[in-house]
Amino acid sequence: MTTAAPQTPVPPAPGPARGQGRPTQAGSSAVTRKAQARLGMLLVTPLMVLTAVFLVFPMANAAYYVFVDFNGIDPSPPWIGLSNFTELAQDPDVWAAFKNNVIWIVVGTTAPLVVGLAFALLVWTVHRGSRWYRLAFFFPYVLPQVAVGVVWGWIYEPSRGWLNRALEFVGLGSFTRGWLGDPDTALYAVLGTAVWTAAAFVFIIVLSALRNVDADLMDAARLDGTNSFQRLVYVIIPQIMPVFLMVTTITLLGGFSVFDIIFVMTGGGPAGATDVLGTYAYSSAFQLNRISYGTTLALIITVLAIPFAVMMNRLQRRLSLQGMGA
Repeated sequence: MTTAAPQTPVPPAPGPARGQGRPTQAGSSAVTRKAQARLGMLLVTPLMVLTAVFLVFPMANAAYYVFVDFNGIDPSPPWIGLSNFTELAQDPDVWAAFKNNVIWIVVGTTAPLVVGLAFALLVWTVHRGSRWYRLAFFFPYVLPQVAVGVVWGWIYEPSRGWLNRALEFVGLGSFTRGWLGDPDTALYAVLGTAVWTAAAFVFIIVLSALRNVDADLMDAARLDGTNSFQRLVYVIIPQIMPVFLMVTTITLLGGFSVFDIIFVMTGGGPAGATDVLGTYAYSSAFQLNRISYGTTLALIITVLAIPFAVMMNRLQRRLSLQGMGA
């Protein structure tokens, strides 16, 4: 009888020491987050460079020029401190331009919103041919502002302009005038052109928002006996309010920085009747070679516009969060 030889236990294969070898799940997540952070920094670097070159540096440069008297030639302009701001506060032309800016902001914001909303509501209920209506109403916004200004300058032309001819044709010849040459009408004539183009932008954006209005709520409101105005105020506008505020913000800020349409149509004339802060800053800087004074005016425009932008942005975000919570 033979006995089996005792089996020698085989030692386990040496494994990686604790903390070595394959990384744990937590370590892998940390590595992934670091890689994502590096990739994110790499992707945003071009944008940060462009922002620094075209925004931060010009703003810092402008902040320097408002404290000196630079005429565009002298490489070492003299330091004058707050003299530009003092002159600005005492300049009657600045206050006249500021008044025109206020008129432009009020009328140039309210009128496009009302007109664009009205046209959007009309086209919203139209199904046959709505594509052509959208194209016709949006067409003014895609045209270059220079072309719009030139064409409307022809329309307002006193002797051969279409507007005066139309007034004479319907028996209102007493109302004909040189619309862009009369200080009493020049600003509102240019405003009419601007409203025509801005209303097209409001129209297409609001029309897109109307596509998302809850049809069940509209039907329930009709069953409750509400009229069209009540449905607009209590059903439609609350649902499109975030988009409406966005459009309002863009249109409102455009009133602070308006320049191109006025420069093309009147150049700020006649006798400064259509001058706004933007055109007055341009004429001061590049026509009178007062770079520092023009820069001060431009900086004032920015300072005035920023609080409105922040306020409208916060209001829009608050309404958006309320909508998400609902």
